[in-house]
Parts: sequence; structure tokens; C-alpha cells
Amino acid sequence: MAIRIALTGNPNTGKTTLFNALTGSNQTVGNWPGVTVEKKEGKLKGHSDVIITDLPGIYSLSPYTLEEVVARNYILNEKPDAVLNIIDGTNLERNLYLTSQVTELGVPVVIAVNMLDVLEKSGNKLDLDKMSESLGCPVVEISALKGTGIMEAAEKAISLAKSKTLPKEQHVFDKNVESAVKDIIDLLPGNVPDLQKRWYGIKLFQRDAKAVEQLNISDDTLNKIEKIITTCEDAMDDEAESIITSERYNYISNVIASFYKVKNKDYVSISDRIDKIVTNRILGLPIFAAIMFLVYYISITTIGTGMTDWVNDELIANIIQPGIQGFLESVGAAEWLVGLIVNGIVAGVGAVLGFLPQMLTLFFFLAILEGCGYMARIAFVMDRVFRRFGLSGKSFIPILIGTGCGVPGIMASRTIESEHDRRMTVITTTFIPCSAKLPVIALISGALFDNSPWVASSAYFVGIAAIVVSGIMLKKTKMFSGDPSPFVIELPAYHIPTAGSVIRSMAERGTSFVKKAGTVITLATILVWFLSYFGFVNGAFTYLTEEQMDVSLLAHIGNTFAWIFAPLGWGTWKPAVAAITGLMAKENVVGTFGILYHVSNFDKDTGEGIWQLLRADYTPLTAYSYLIFNLLCAPCIAAMSAIRREMSSVKWFWTAVGYQCGFAYIVGMIIYQIGSLIITGKFGIGTIFGFIGIIAIIYGLVRKPYDESKAAQKAGARA
Repeated sequence: MAIRIALTGNPNTGKTTLFNALTGSNQTVGNWPGVTVEKKEGKLKGHSDVIITDLPGIYSLSPYTLEEVVARNYILNEKPDAVLNIIDGTNLERNLYLTSQVTELGVPVVIAVNMLDVLEKSGNKLDLDKMSESLGCPVVEISALKGTGIMEAAEKAISLAKSKTLPKEQHVFDKNVESAVKDIIDLLPGNVPDLQKRWYGIKLFQRDAKAVEQLNISDDTLNKIEKIITTCEDAMDDEAESIITSERYNYISNVIASFYKVKNKDYVSISDRIDKIVTNRILGLPIFAAIMFLVYYISITTIGTGMTDWVNDELIANIIQPGIQGFLESVGAAEWLVGLIVNGIVAGVGAVLGFLPQMLTLFFFLAILEGCGYMARIAFVMDRVFRRFGLSGKSFIPILIGTGCGVPGIMASRTIESEHDRRMTVITTTFIPCSAKLPVIALISGALFDNSPWVASSAYFVGIAAIVVSGIMLKKTKMFSGDPSPFVIELPAYHIPTAGSVIRSMAERGTSFVKKAGTVITLATILVWFLSYFGFVNGAFTYLTEEQMDVSLLAHIGNTFAWIFAPLGWGTWKPAVAAITGLMAKENVVGTFGILYHVSNFDKDTGEGIWQLLRADYTPLTAYSYLIFNLLCAPCIAAMSAIRREMSSVKWFWTAVGYQCGFAYIVGMIIYQIGSLIITGKFGIGTIFGFIGIIAIIYGLVRKPYDESKAAQKAGARA
């Protein structure tokens, strides 16, 4: 029978790094039964009979978040054979708060102390033997980053699981609390396991609604328990929840003194010194902007561009396409089949994959920023900004995740307790450029702006601005009003990420992109090619040449709705249909351009290629309007499906998609119309609508917020 080990700990303690190191590629990802929080499991390396379950990162086992409920229900109900609790050695007091609860659950526990090397650099010492004695369970030193001690910790957990050795009860609360908990335990139903009675006794003392629900306690018993709690609260002059929290921290402070020796109380770590600058109220945002500009500059303009140019101009245009075309013609393939493969699949998918080097470069730098701990600081800095506008810093976590893919970013909104904030986060998260939008950014930046880093980086900051502006406006409506959700985040010590973790992160994102190119994008390019190269000429349905595309089926379809985008500056059928195909997958925008602007016998010496054709059809202003519209409008089908699942309502789904498309349209129109007024000095009907859009946004920003209390008073008056 397999041994099951649950991995638990605070966020940013190295838990995910430890899980990846213990399991390698032997992982499966799904959802917890009955809920939609991600579930990760894997077999321990070298132990096919040992399953490691990565529980969500949590700060306590209180029922305040879905992650906390999932973690404690798994341990209580699934009863893993052991728990491996990873803690950050540089932040013992905060981490041991969770440990003090885990050791009460009636399962074997091993404590793995991570980042001990960082702690010892300050001159402070941690006596692991005394720590083990004080906490009543084995303590092992590990380095999740370097991979040292991790197998020893796992082996110790396996040993405890086999021997069923439980933690020794160490901490005792105040006598009034202990008396109250004992009296509550005496009232518990008979089906509660002995090993979990103290756990349930404490939770009922805290008036834990989930515990009451699980035990199905009668009203008579609940009344008795309430009297016990009230008596204790009166005696200690405090509320039950606060009493337990205070008692736990008192216990932690006392035991830490027995095994943790501080050499220099005035010591300031390197991380703290760096944080004084990068999280500074004044410098934090400019530093963040400078770092992201540099990341996009290197990825889109320098290193990434050189590789992308070689892939597009040499590998695909001069080697792959001519080679495949020559082979097909030599075997006598039909003209339409040659066109489908060369001008459809290779041109469309190749146009997308051509930007893979730039994307991998960007993924590389984002992985470094995440791995070193800087992204956690950005969430902290942005919380200050968001909170000023009635938003929660918790909303920035899905945004960070959404830079890779909008789907997990949308799913990450589940951690937000407020339903209003959660829905608003789901609606706005996809405004941030994800990996699928990077080829669009790179194409527009390269073709119309000579690979300007300002264009690429501005796309990122326009996304953030759109989220902030939308949040301000939506918060002032009845549907989204309310105080922002509280935001708590652990700032890990800075460290140099391992090459393995950076490469793994980059490879996972790159592989996901390539898989999409091989499936959704390939199917879309085949459809776009067929519609582009077939049409009616002189009443006959026929295969068309490149010069006849304007009479193709796709041209007829595009012309029926292209006029809608005229106020945005690109009201012709080619960009219109490309934007629509982008709703399947954003990469399809580039793939569609690769087909519609394909030129046979590409010659890089004459410069007659897709970028030159784009420059002939678009001005920088229309191109930027097109870029921003595609960044902000409704995301791909996969992300829209995620929105549908998270909203659990058809009405809310269409509200989200409608807002995204409407907001993108207004912003794109404002950019083009006001830009045209500045550049040409001409004032037309479109410019009027542009000003109306600006006025509407300003009104949404400055008008008085929706007041729930006054609304309730009016409703009561009407009643």
C-alpha cells in the first residue's frame, strides 16, 4: 500500500521548489474533489510507493480561505500517513504559527527548516536538536533551492509514517482556556477520533463554523459550548479567536527562546537592505517600471530580436518554405495542396513560432524575477497603489500569474474572499499581456516601430493601467462595491534561483506555447487559408491567387463587419478578421497576418516581406490602436472558458466579455482619434466619439462611489 505524505507550509517558503525536487517529472495536476483549487501530486524519486501531495500554501488552518479549508480537510479526512511541514528559517515566529496547528491534527509530522544558510549569515544560530525537543517532532535542515537534505527529510517522514509516531504534546494554553477546551471535548460526538479531539475542541472554542458543520452538533450542545466559551471570554476579557491566537504566539515566543540564539539584534539582512529601496513608497514603482522596461528591451529589441529575425528570415522563409515547396512540387502535389501546406500551415504557424526566441527570452527573465523573490515585492508595492483606489493587492497575484497564461491567472482569483473583488479580478486579469499576446506585440513593434522597446514595454503598463482604471470605475457601481479584501504576503529572502528552476519555468511556458501552435493555431490557419484562397470569380467557385484575395470568402466575411472598426483606424477586412481569429488564440492574429500578407519567393535582400507589406497598409498610429485593442479585448477561447467556470453564471460571463470588448474598443478609438487630431489637426465625427469616450472614463473615475448603506436605507424607505 502506498505511503502518502502531505507537504504543507506558508507561501514563499520554498514548498513548490521542494515538491518539484522530491518528485521531478512524476507529477499529476488536477482539482481537489468538490472544489476548483489546483491539486498537485507526485511520486517520490526512487520510491514508487510514496506519493507526495502538495497542499496549498497557507498561513493557518482557519476557515478563512478556500486553500485553508482544502489543506485541513485533506489532513483530517484523507488522513495522510505523515505531514512534511516546510518552514522558513529566517521567519520562524510566523511559520511556527501554522506548525503549532499542524501538530494537533493527530498525524506524524516532520519539520523541514529551509533557508537556514541565510539565517546563519546573520550570525544567528538555530539548535535543531533543542528545536525538535521543544516542538515534539523531528526537525531536519534542508535547502530546497540547492536540493540538500530534502531526501533525508522525506526518508524521515516515511519512517514516521511506518512507525505511526505522533508529535509529543508540548504547548499548553492558559488554565482558563485549557479548562474550557477540556469541557468542550467532553461534549464532542462519539465518532470523533481520539487523536483529533483536542483539535476539534480548540476549533469549537474559536467558533469555527466549518468544524461545527463537519461534526453536525445539535443546537442543545452548541448552546452548552457557547456558555463555556462566554465564561472563558469574560474571565480573560477577550474574544475567543483572539485568545487562541495570542496563546499560540505566546507559546511560540517561549519555545523559540530555547533553541534560537540571536547574535546581533541590530543585524539587518541583505534582503531587508534591498527592500528598503525596492519597496520604498517613492522609489518602488519607478524601479519596477525600469526593470520591466529593461526586460522587454532585452527580449523584444536586442537578444530576442536577433534570434527571431534569423528564424523568420532564414530558417522559415529561406530554408523550410522553399524546401517543402520544392519537395511537394517534385512529387507532383496539387497546386492547392502546395498552397495549403506552404502558404497556409507553414506561413501561418511559422509566423507565430518565429517569435518563440523572443518569448523564451522574456520567459527566462520573468523566471529569474519570480525565482529571486522580486515578484513578491511587486505584489506588495502594487497593494499600496491598488488600495488607494479601493482595490485589493490580492488581485495583483492573478495578474502576475496571468503574464504566463490568462487561464491560471483567472483561476488564481479563487483566493480572493470577497465575491465582488473576485469577479472584478476575473474580468480584468486578462488585460495584462500573456504569452499568447507577445507575438502580436513583437510583430507590431518590429514592423511599424523598428523594434522600439517603448512600444513593447508600454503594452505591459497599458495593461496595468487598464486594470487600475477599470477597478476604479467598477468599484463605484452596485455590482462591485465594498471594501477591498485584506492582503497578506510573506516576503521571502532574496536568493539566486537555480538554473534548473529557471530552465524548467521557461521550458514549461515555451512548451505550452508550442503545443498550442501545433493544435489550435494549426487548425485556425488551415481554416483561414481555405477562406483566403477560395472564392467566386465570374460566378465560379475557384482556387485564388495571392492577387485575388480581395474576392475571397474571407474578404467577403470580413467586409461585413470591418466597418465597425473604422473609428479605430483599421476598418478593412484583413485586420478585422485577424482580430476575430485572435478570439480562438491570440497567436492567431500573427498567424492570420502570416497568411494574408504572405509573399511568394521572399527575398530578404529586396525587403519585400510581411513587415514591408504591413508598413504599406498601416501607420504607426493605426498599428498601435490595433495592438492595444487586441491586448484588452476578450481573451482566447480557453481563457473565456475559464471565465465562464469561475463566474458560474452565463449572465456574469457575458458581462465580463462585453466589458472587455467595450473597454478595448473605447481605448483603441481614443488612441486613434485623439492621435489623429494631434498629428493631422483634423476634427471629425470619430474624434467626437473619442472625446465622448474620454469623458465617460473620467466620469467613471470621479463620480461618487456607490454607497451600500444609503442604498439599503432607500430600499427600506420604499418598503
